[in-house]
This record gives sequence, C-alpha cells and structure tokens, in this order.
Amino acid sequence: MAMRNLTTAVALAALAVASVPASAQTILFAQNSRTQKYGNSLAPYVVSPQGVVDRMLELADLRPSETLYDLGSGDGRVLITAVERFHAKAVGVELSERLVRSTNERIQRLGLQNLARVIHGDLMDIDLSPADVVTIYLMTDSNAKLRPNLERYLKSGARVVSHDYPVPGWQPKHVERALDGEKHVIYLYLLPQAKK
Repeated sequence: MAMRNLTTAVALAALAVASVPASAQTILFAQNSRTQKYGNSLAPYVVSPQGVVDRMLELADLRPSETLYDLGSGDGRVLITAVERFHAKAVGVELSERLVRSTNERIQRLGLQNLARVIHGDLMDIDLSPADVVTIYLMTDSNAKLRPNLERYLKSGARVVSHDYPVPGWQPKHVERALDGEKHVIYLYLLPQAKK
C-alpha cells in the first residue's frame, strides 16, 4: 500500500512539472543550477541587531586602515557600519543574489562604493588574506567547517568575531553577553590559533 502511494505521488509530481510551461521550467532549472553552484549555505539569513553589530566591531578594535570581511553579509549592515563608523574598508560575501544586489545598491546610494562591496559567492571559496577582521554569524558546525580557511588565510594579529556561536577548537580572547532586546553572545578570537 505504501509503495503504491509513493508511486502515485511520484507520478503526480512528474505531471505537475510537465504541466508547467517550458519558460517556467527553464527558470526553475536556472534556479536549481544557481543553488547547485553555491550549494554550501552554512546558515540561514538572520539579521544581527545594530547594537550587536556595533559591539562586535568595537571588540574587534577595527581601525581606519584595516579591511573587514563579513562572511554571509546579508543586508550589509556590518559593512556599512564598518565604513561609516569605523572608517575601515569592508568586503561582504553573500550567496543570495537578491541580497548582493540590494546591498550593493544601498552602498552606491550612500556613496560608499570606494570603501565597501559585496561579492556574490560561496564564503568557502574566498581568499581571506586581505582581512584584518572577519565577522561571522554562522552556526557552530559551520564555524568548524570554516575554521581551516580562517587558519590558512588570516595573518597573525587578525581578529575573528562570531555572533552567538563559538569556533570549535579555538580559545576566545573575550566572550561577551550583549543585550539588545534579546540575549546575544559575542566571541572574539585572535589569530594565529593553534591548529588541532
């Protein structure tokens, strides 16, 4: 009985796809191709409150001559804060084409295009060697996947600031509980970290 229900469900799904116009099928295929191209989504899109962003950059001791990389840059608030408040350069890496486009448009409107930009891509494929500070809001297991890249690319003295989730195997220099209507935790790490 269960097998017959499964067969019926598969047949209905095939009919549903076949009934979609060819132009829409092309769009669906293109979306699936983009997902496969950047299939390494390490976290859902969740916005960091502005107060937490400010504190993350304060703890990082971000300076005007430095470059910040925000991995999974979302709406760009970390980038824009880094440029406007801390006078640093900022690079975001984001999977969502929509967020890349809207953030780059906002950066243009604010006249910050010479200091900030968002790259559309997979953060696991990015050369992080220009970064003095890296900010992340990923889950703990995602931080574990990212850790080898951070260790490979980041120079001595670089700082990694993680919102809410630790980097497994690293010892934070500072952990701070922040309140912004909700509880948040900020982890500050200094490189180099011992490779385990």
